[in-house]
This record gives sequence, C-alpha cells and structure tokens, in this order.
Amino acid sequence: MPAESTAGNISVFIVMGVSGSGKSTIAKGLADRLGWRYEDGDDFHPQSNIDKMRAGHPLTDEDRWPWLRAIAAHIDALRARGEKSIIACSVLKRAYRDIIIGDRPDVRLVYLKGDRDLIAKRIAGRKDHFMPPDLLDSQFATLEEPKPDENPLTVSIAPKPHDIVDAIVKKLKPAHQPQSEYRT
Repeated sequence: MPAESTAGNISVFIVMGVSGSGKSTIAKGLADRLGWRYEDGDDFHPQSNIDKMRAGHPLTDEDRWPWLRAIAAHIDALRARGEKSIIACSVLKRAYRDIIIGDRPDVRLVYLKGDRDLIAKRIAGRKDHFMPPDLLDSQFATLEEPKPDENPLTVSIAPKPHDIVDAIVKKLKPAHQPQSEYRT
C-alpha cells in the first residue's frame, strides 16, 4: 500500500526551516514516499531576491511579500486542480506562513528543527547554492518557530534524511494502520 494514504485530507505540505536544515532533501524524500509532486519555494523568488541573496544581503519583508503571494497563488491553483504537492520553503516568520497556509485546512506545515552548529556545518559543505553561509545568523534571527495553533509536524534534522522522512510518515499515519504498510 503506498504511503499516500497517510496524508489524509492534505493537499500540500510545506516543509520549512532555516537554510541548510534539509528542506529540499526532506521534501523530495517525502514527495517520493507519498507519490506527490516536489517543488522548491526558491523557484518562486523574483530574480531581484536571488541577486540580493547572492550578494550576501538578507531579504527584507518587502522583498518577500511578492514571493509569498506567488507561492500562495500556486497553492490555490494546485488545490483547485486537486493536485498534491510537497513544497520546500523557508517561511521563517508566522506572518509568512499565514500568507501561504492561512485558512487552507488542507495545507500542513512540516518544521525541520535543528541547532545552529549542525546547520552551519551542512551549509559549509554545500556547493552552488545562492544562499551564502554568512546569512545563517540572519535566518535564525528571523525564525519564529511554529506554535501549536499552527499544527506543525516538528521533526529533528539530526537523523539521516531517510529516517527523518520515516518520522514524518509515522506522524501522519492513522493509528489503526500497521507500520509495515508505510515502508517503501
């Protein structure tokens, strides 16, 4: 049985965390496991935001609003078509999450939680990413961890990616389903 049944009435999962937390890797793994589409929230940034980050300048809220509205419009289009997607997206502030999740009960947040030292090591090992390591402190300064009323699935980034995906799927599965049905 595919793991898709674990997602219930969810249309879109937003996999969030600071840069270097593994959003893309985990979102791709979860999309593969569920048989859903994977998308990267960075693909919705206007070129001016990418250029600014490449130059080592953190984005302001004013830079982010058009990006967030583009993701929200995309989510609404997916939902209207009945399509399912996993989107990797930093959405570090509650105000950002309110734009892309808001009153959409079928959009669920997955928060990848990790400490600064572990994430800094991961960023140092990345190649060809437009987010330079020296912006990590600004990411943590901006981060507003999701509150219980946002109903996040919070998982540690310390384990290996496959184990993180397993942990997410376990949290999604109905209590009456045997664990063995959710292995790939």
